[in-house]
Amino acid sequence: MNLPFFIARKMGAEKPKLTGLVKAIAILSISLGLAVMIIAVSVVTGFQDEIRSKVIGFGSHIQITNFDYNLSYEARPVSKLQDFYPDLKNEEGIKHIQVFGTKPGIIKTDDEIHGVIFKGIGDDFHWDFFRERLKQGSILNITDTARSDQIIISEYISRLMQLNLDDNVFVYFIQDPPRVRRFNVAGIYETGLEELDRIFILGDIGHLQRLNDWTTDQVGGFEVLIDNYRQLERMNETVMEKIPYTLTSRTIRQVYPQIFDWLALLDMNVYVIIIIMILVAGINMITTLLISVLEKTNLIGILKALGADNKLVRKIFLYHAGFLILRGLVLGNLLGIGIALLQQKFGLIKLSQESYFVDVVPINFEFLHILAINLGTFIICLAMLIIPSYIIAKVSPVKAITFR
Repeated sequence: MNLPFFIARKMGAEKPKLTGLVKAIAILSISLGLAVMIIAVSVVTGFQDEIRSKVIGFGSHIQITNFDYNLSYEARPVSKLQDFYPDLKNEEGIKHIQVFGTKPGIIKTDDEIHGVIFKGIGDDFHWDFFRERLKQGSILNITDTARSDQIIISEYISRLMQLNLDDNVFVYFIQDPPRVRRFNVAGIYETGLEELDRIFILGDIGHLQRLNDWTTDQVGGFEVLIDNYRQLERMNETVMEKIPYTLTSRTIRQVYPQIFDWLALLDMNVYVIIIIMILVAGINMITTLLISVLEKTNLIGILKALGADNKLVRKIFLYHAGFLILRGLVLGNLLGIGIALLQQKFGLIKLSQESYFVDVVPINFEFLHILAINLGTFIICLAMLIIPSYIIAKVSPVKAITFR
C-alpha cells in the first residue's frame, strides 16, 4: 500500500477547518486560470485560422511564378504547358493547382475612381472559398472557348463605387497605350479582410492575355493548394524540386509577410496570459500548502515520532496538493470548454468586422493544446510546491505533538 497516498486521500476527505476557505480559493484560482487559458488559446488559434484561411483564399498556399514577379502585380508570362504540371497535380499532399494572373487597374464610374488588382482566373479555378463568401449573385462561368465579360467584386468596392449586380463598369489598365475594358458585375463577395477586399476583383484570365499580348497558353503563374497548412514549408520544397530553374515558388507567408507576422505576434499574448495564470495558481497552492502544514503540525509530529522521515511526510502533502490541483483542473475544463463550445455553436460574442476582420469571436479546438495546458498547469503548480514542502524538515516531533 502507498502510505503517503492513503494518508493524503484521508486528509482530503476530512471536513476542512482552518484551510477550508484557502483550499476553496486555491481550487477556484486553478479552475478560473485554466478556463482563461483554454479560452485564450481557442480564441487566438481560431482567429489565426480564420484570417489565414482568408489570405490563402485570395492567394493559395504556394505561388509559382517567374523570378521578376513583384509588388506591382505585373510579371513576365509563364507557359502553362509545363513538364512539371501533370506530376505536381498527382503529388501527395497537393489538393489543387490552378492558373492565375494579376494586373493593376482603375475602376471608374460617373462619380468615383478606385485602384484595384484584376485577378485573372481560368476554368480550373477552385471556387470553394469565394462560393462560401458570396453575398450576392453567382460565381463566374469561365471556359476556354470564349472570354467572359463578367467579374466578381467585393462588398467594399460595391459600397464605395455604388455598384450593384448586373451593373456595367469600366476598368482602365495603365500601360502603353492605356486600355479600357467594360465588365458586368456578376457577383459580390465579402471576406471581412479589408486589406484584400478593397483591391481584388476576379475575372477571366483571357482579358489579361489579350491586354498583355500573351498567347492563349501563357499565364501569370500557378497557384497550389495543399491539404495541410502545417506542411507548407515541406510542400514548398517539394514544389521547388519539381519546377525548372527559370521559375520560383513562394509560400503565402512570403507573399503577405506583414499579415503573417502580425498573426505570429498574437502568440505572445497567449504566452503572457498562460504565464500569469499559472503563477497565480501556483502562488495560491503554495499558500494552501503552508497553511495545511500549520494545521497538520500535530499529525506531522506523530508521523515523525512513529519513524516517518521528512521525505514521506513531504509526499503526503504533495499528494494532497495534487488532489486539489486535479479538482481545479476538472472544474476549469468544464468551465473553459463549456464557454468555448457555447461561443462556437451560437456565436454569442459579436465583433466589429471592420476592426477585427471577423464578425464573431472564432473558436478553434485542438485536443493537443488542451492536453498540453492541463499537463503543464499540473506539473508546474506541483513543481512550485517542492521547495516550500521542505519546511516540514524544520518541524520538531516533540514540539509538533504539543502544538496547539
